[in-house]
Parts: sequence; structure tokens; C-alpha cells
Amino acid sequence: MGALDGRVAVITGAGRGIGREHALLFAKEGAAVIVNDVGGSNSGDGADAGPANDVVKEIAAAGGTAVANVNNVADWDGAQDLVQQAINEFGQLDVVVNNAGILRDSYLATMAESQWDAVIAVHLKGHFAVLRHAAAHWKQQSKDGGQPAASVINTASGSGTTIPNPGQANYGSAKAAIAALTLIAAEELERYGVRVNAIAPIARTRLTLATPGMGTMMAEPEDGELDLFSSANIAPLVAYLATEKCPITGQVYAVQGGAISQLSGWHDVSTIEIAGPWSIDDIAARLPS
Repeated sequence: MGALDGRVAVITGAGRGIGREHALLFAKEGAAVIVNDVGGSNSGDGADAGPANDVVKEIAAAGGTAVANVNNVADWDGAQDLVQQAINEFGQLDVVVNNAGILRDSYLATMAESQWDAVIAVHLKGHFAVLRHAAAHWKQQSKDGGQPAASVINTASGSGTTIPNPGQANYGSAKAAIAALTLIAAEELERYGVRVNAIAPIARTRLTLATPGMGTMMAEPEDGELDLFSSANIAPLVAYLATEKCPITGQVYAVQGGAISQLSGWHDVSTIEIAGPWSIDDIAARLPS
């Protein structure tokens, strides 16, 4: 028996890279998978049904179950149709893996409005739109007397959590917001039987190789060496978080090669207090730099 037998999963951005590895492992572990990918370029331009359909064929050839979806997750109706497709095709929805993303890097002083809007739309709105429609389904299922044992795994990034990356104000902002969305969604949806977690992966993908300086760091290893930056290293954690009996919710994990780290967000590191009103001079004298 597979770890995900009987589960139905929607995986966005599953035509290539990390998302493809998620889809292949989920299917291998017994899940029925909706392979979503609009098939665009790194920057989100264009569309091609090929990547999603190729992954579906690969899963079918290995004896698994999958169907393709080429909707844009940043489109409200498209995200709703994606969720509904899982229910129509397989009668249920148990897992959402929000993974789709694009890059339009630029420094702040030269970033165009379109570069900001496109990245925020695909990453942040795309996460929210799919999650919102899935949450509505699970809420109704719970109200009707069903007992969801659902799981959502979002995709944050070190660029938005631990390693601010110049040139990625749009991407990092979206990813930081996704980490916050994860924690809020975990609090809201627990009552309906839904767990929500996030990963911040580091792997060799089209997007990371397009980031200056990353190509050299993530070069493929010599024959026989462990490939720490393979996208396949990310999928097992996501698959575990998607299992029915996994108890974890409201967590963000950095995952890379042979390491998984639990992350924690903003927290107090020092505090100054006063009994009366603040003055600017007092703050200047006492505030830690």
C-alpha cells in the first residue's frame, strides 16, 4: 500500500521541476493527481498544454492515475474550475499542493508595475484562489456531516523567509506573504479537518537556475555523488505532510537535499519599555540598533 492510497490531490505548477516531482511521487504512493500547469515561460508568458499532459502520460505509463489541467491559478474562475475538476473526476478532494510560480526579477528602482503585479498574481493570488475554493468545499463538506482529513502544502521560499535576495522584491514579498497565509489558514481551517503547512525549498529548477549566481552553486554533481539540489529531494516531505494521519499543521519547513529545518517567523529579540509617554530622544538613546 502507498502512503497516499485513496487520496485525491491537486498539484499546481506540476508540469516541470519541483511540482513534477511532487506529482510523480504522489501518484507512485497511490494518489489520484490533478496535474495543473499553464505551460508558460519562467516569466509567465505564453501557454502550452504539453508539460501537464506529459506528466500525466508518465504517471499513466507507471500505472498511476492522473489528469491534466492547464488553468491559470491566478484566474479566480480558473482556480475554482481546478478544484471542481478534482471533485468531478474523482469524487473528492483531499490535498492541495500550491506550487506554481514565475520570476520577473528586477531591482526596485527599475522594477515595472507589470513585473510586480504578475509575480504577486501567480504566487500570492494563485495560492489564495486555489486555497479559497478548496476551503469552501471542505467547509461545506464539514457542515454536511462529512469529516475531511485534508491537507494543504504551500510553497514559500528562503527569499521571503530567511535570505532576502536583492532583485526579488516582488518574489520575496509574495513568498513572505504565503508563509503568513499558511499560518492564518491553519488556524482558520483546523475546525473543518484541514491542516495547512508550507515548505521553503531549495532545488535546481528553471526558476532557480535563472537567478543570478544560483547556476554555479547548483551545478549538477559528478557521477556517483549525492545530488543535493535535485528537485526529487523536496517531494518526500510534501508527500508526508499530505498523508491522512500526519498530525502537523501551521508549520513552515525549509527543505534542501539532506536537510529539513523548521522555521519560525518574526519574534521578539529585545524590548525597551517606559512607564509614561515616549520621547524621540529617549527612543534614540535606548532603541537597540
